[in-house]
Amino acid sequence: MTKIFSMQPLVHLAHQKNDDATRKFGQIIQQQQAAQTKLHTLEQYRKDYQTQLQQSVKNGITQISLRNFQDFIRRLDEAVAQQRDVIEQIRLSMNAGRNELANTQRKMKSFDTLAQRHLESEKKVEEKLEQRQQDEHTGRHSALKAMEAMAAKDII
Repeated sequence: MTKIFSMQPLVHLAHQKNDDATRKFGQIIQQQQAAQTKLHTLEQYRKDYQTQLQQSVKNGITQISLRNFQDFIRRLDEAVAQQRDVIEQIRLSMNAGRNELANTQRKMKSFDTLAQRHLESEKKVEEKLEQRQQDEHTGRHSALKAMEAMAAKDII
């Protein structure tokens, strides 16, 4: 009869924490990809708008239109800078998430190792018990045969 591993709830908890850390890290990666896409879009939009401004300057532009272009490009530059800050924050979150995931994996593997050792230990105990029972059965069987042999001699 195998004893229940007393740390099984901790093994289960370690697996849950690892699953949660994996899911969280995946979400951070998705955020990072979305933020990079947004940054690329903003940079491309700024480049396009800068090209449009240069073309307008070549063709002749009013002072008000020039100021509007410059203001809008300045706002785009601010948006690009803010998006780079967002990406930096996400990078920090990714590093923390990567560390958390590594820690939860390490703990999960440790608990899995303990559980495996417990199973191996219980298997050895069970094998010894089976061997003892087999030896007792063989001993009784041999003793019975010996008694039958002696009884048969006495009869003859």
